[in-house]
Amino acid sequence: MIDRRTLLSGAALLLGSGARAGAAPLSLGPPEAFGFEGLKARALALSRQPYAAPAIPARDVLQAIDYDAHGKLRYKPDHALFADGPGAFPVTFFHLGRYFQKPVRMHVVEGGQAREIVYDPDAFEMPADSPARRLPPNPGFAGFRFQEPRGGSLDWRRNDWVAFLGASYFRAIGELYQYGLSARGLALDTVMPDRPEEFPDFTHVWFEAPAPDADTVTVMALLDGPSAAGAYRFRMRRTRAVVMEIEADLHLRRDVGRFGLAPLTSMYWFSETAKPTAVDWRPEVHDSDGLALWTGTGERLWRPLRNPPRTMVSAFSDARPRGFGLMQRDRLFDHYQDGVYYDRRPSLWVEPLGDWGRGSVQLVENATDDEIHDNVVAMWVPAEPARAGTSHALAYRLHWVADEPYPSAFARCVATREGNGGQAGTDRPRGVRKFVVEFLGEPLARLPSGVKPEPVLTASRGTFPLARAEPVPDDVPGHWRAEFDLAVSGPEPVELRLFLRRGDEVLSETWTYQYIPPA
Repeated sequence: MIDRRTLLSGAALLLGSGARAGAAPLSLGPPEAFGFEGLKARALALSRQPYAAPAIPARDVLQAIDYDAHGKLRYKPDHALFADGPGAFPVTFFHLGRYFQKPVRMHVVEGGQAREIVYDPDAFEMPADSPARRLPPNPGFAGFRFQEPRGGSLDWRRNDWVAFLGASYFRAIGELYQYGLSARGLALDTVMPDRPEEFPDFTHVWFEAPAPDADTVTVMALLDGPSAAGAYRFRMRRTRAVVMEIEADLHLRRDVGRFGLAPLTSMYWFSETAKPTAVDWRPEVHDSDGLALWTGTGERLWRPLRNPPRTMVSAFSDARPRGFGLMQRDRLFDHYQDGVYYDRRPSLWVEPLGDWGRGSVQLVENATDDEIHDNVVAMWVPAEPARAGTSHALAYRLHWVADEPYPSAFARCVATREGNGGQAGTDRPRGVRKFVVEFLGEPLARLPSGVKPEPVLTASRGTFPLARAEPVPDDVPGHWRAEFDLAVSGPEPVELRLFLRRGDEVLSETWTYQYIPPA
C-alpha cells in the first residue's frame, strides 16, 4: 500500500514550484522513469503476452452508477491537473460508472519521470447518497478532458475542448464550439460476418507537463485489447479549430479481418436526400452529411451519407491517399431547427503523414431509427492482410474544423435529392428514380451567360432516360443542379458517379452514390 504522505511528497517538485498555489493538491504515486520510446517497447512486449482484461473494481457499485447518478459526479475544477499551470489548459477527469466500467490509469510526466494521479473522491462533486461512495480506494478514472485556456474568452471551469471517454474514443469541439462525431484509436473487425467487432481500450494515459507558454498539449496512451496492443502519442493544439498530430505504433496478437486505421464514427439519420414520412418533426438530423476523399491521384470525391435499409460497406481503393473525412457541409440552422445545433457539428478530416501505401477508405453505414445511435464509420484499411505478429506504424493529423482544411478549386456538392422519375403531369414510369444533385462554386460562377455545364454520368448498371444541368433559381452565383433519371430493374445496389465539365475542363468534384432499389 502507498502511504498518502508518499503520494503528496513529490507533487510540488513535479508540477513546478508554486504551480498549485491556488488549487487543491493532487494525490500522486511514486515516480517511475518514462518516455515514448519506452512506451512503444512496452506495447510490443504486451502484444507478445496473452491478453488480460482489465480488472473491474466493484462491478455491483459501478452498475448502480447509472446515467443519472453518473451525471451528478462532476470533477471539481480546483482539483484539475495544471489548474494553475504550467501551460494554459487544465485537465479534469470523468468518473467510472455503469457505462464506463474499465478503469484508465492517469499519470503526469515531467523530466522523464511519471507519477500516477490517484483517484480522490473529494475531487468530485458527489451527492451524499451516491453509490460512488462505496468504491474501493483508487479505482481509477473513466476518461479525461482538456478545459479551455485559463484567461481565454470562455470560462475554463465550465468549458472543455477535447475529451477521451470509453474504449479508445475521443472527440473535440472544433472551431464552432460544438461536439459531434468521434474518432477512435483503432477499429477492429467492424461489421465482419464471421466475428464480432472488437473495441480495444486506452488503459493508461500520460500527460506531459507543458512549457509555461506552450500552445500544444501532449498526451501518450497505451492501447490494449484481445487482438492488438499499441502506443499512441497525441500532440493537440487549440487554435481557431482543433488539430491533433497522432503517432501510433501497433502490434497484432492475432489475425484481424478488417483492420481500421484512423477510424471516424458519426451519426446520420436523415436529410434532404430522403426522410420517412412524419418520422420526426425536424427537416434533418445528422452529425455528418458526407464522406469527402482526396485520392492519391488528386481526384476529389464526395459521397453523401445514407441511412440504408441494411448494413452496407463501401470501399474506395487508393494508394498514398492525401486525405478523407466525415464532413458536415450543411451549416444552415433552418435546415435542422434544433437547439442541439447540428448546424455547428464539427467536420473531421484525416491527413496522412508519410506514405500509407495501398488500401482503401472504407465506409460502413448501418440502419438506424434514432439519433442516439452512431451508425457511420469511415476508416483506412491497408491492402495487406493484418496478421498476428505483424507491426504497423503510422502518423496522421486530425483536423476538427468547420470546413475542409484543404479545399479544392472545384465546385462542390451541397445537396442530393431523390424522388420518383419522369416528369410532372405524366404517368410516372415504374423502376425509374430521379436524382437532383446541387453543386456550388467559383468554376460554375464564371461560366459565360447562356453556357451550361455538361453532366458526366456513369452507373454500374441501368440507363439514363434523362440527364441535364440547369442553374438553381435562387440568384446565387455558381449554384447549379444536375437532374437525371435512372432506369433500373432488380434489387442489387447501383453505384453512380457524376461530375460537371465544360469541354475538357472539369468544373466540379465527383459525386458518388450507392442507390439501393426497393425490393
